[in-house]
Amino acid sequence: MSGAVPEEHVRAAALQWLSEVTFDGTVPVTRDQLSNDFSVGGFRFPLVDAGRGIRRPAGWSTALSVLTAVPKGSRGPVYDDAEGPDGYHRYKLRRDARGAAENEGLRTAMTRQTPLIWFKGLAPSVYQAIFPVYLMAEEDELSQFVMALTEEQRRLWPTSSRFEENLRRYLLTTTRRRLHQPVFAYRVMQAYGTRCAVCSLGHRELLDAAHIVPDAEEGGAAVVTNGLALCKIHHAAYDRHILGIRPDYTVEIHQRLLEEIDGPMLRHGLQDHHGRTLMTIPTARAQRPDPDRLHRRYDLFRQA
Repeated sequence: MSGAVPEEHVRAAALQWLSEVTFDGTVPVTRDQLSNDFSVGGFRFPLVDAGRGIRRPAGWSTALSVLTAVPKGSRGPVYDDAEGPDGYHRYKLRRDARGAAENEGLRTAMTRQTPLIWFKGLAPSVYQAIFPVYLMAEEDELSQFVMALTEEQRRLWPTSSRFEENLRRYLLTTTRRRLHQPVFAYRVMQAYGTRCAVCSLGHRELLDAAHIVPDAEEGGAAVVTNGLALCKIHHAAYDRHILGIRPDYTVEIHQRLLEEIDGPMLRHGLQDHHGRTLMTIPTARAQRPDPDRLHRRYDLFRQA
């Protein structure tokens, strides 16, 4: 089948399918989905290979995807992919006889600037789809490729290895944000059972992992105790200090909203939650919102 449909058409269809299934990369996918759920031309077309980190379909000149797995019983990926000092991510080549053709598929993708898909392991057989990504250079002495994770990074790739410090810091920040935010979101959703802390809405596509203390501030680490699972309306209200959460998990709505008369969304979506405790909190005490961080954020709400 791979020869019946041009590889560029399959690639485009795969990117479109992933965009729909993952809601533009915000929802994780499982290995079972990636192996069985995508089809093109009426035929199943796996997006990953069993036991291999690089997917170069038979007859293709370029690779389709790369994968960084989390093995069973482990908390992190088995491979040592990492951010480089220039702020770009690195992906390790496969250094064995079976990997020669796969590595060549990556080199061809780099030369042609073909978009790739990166499946980054969040847990065993669970992945965050990061796409499209591009290979910008090969560092043969280190057996790795330089990977741009955003279109902006691709445009900024320098012809020189020298970087201004501000640019290096910016690139490192964007790389880490794209890599670490999905892990944070995955863990927060697990802790809250994929339900909004305020209203218990359970549709993942309508939920966000919100920081209590913003990640750009001191104390804003991407840890579950600094996170809340919030539906999009309550996340927006929390960010704009319309909705506050006390350290004892009581919800407050700003007085100016309580005095307004509007439609049912205002009444049921916000006003009715005033004075109520959070409807959903993690079962494990170690994962519950940090009271000190809640107090810090609640003070900002009261000042608004």
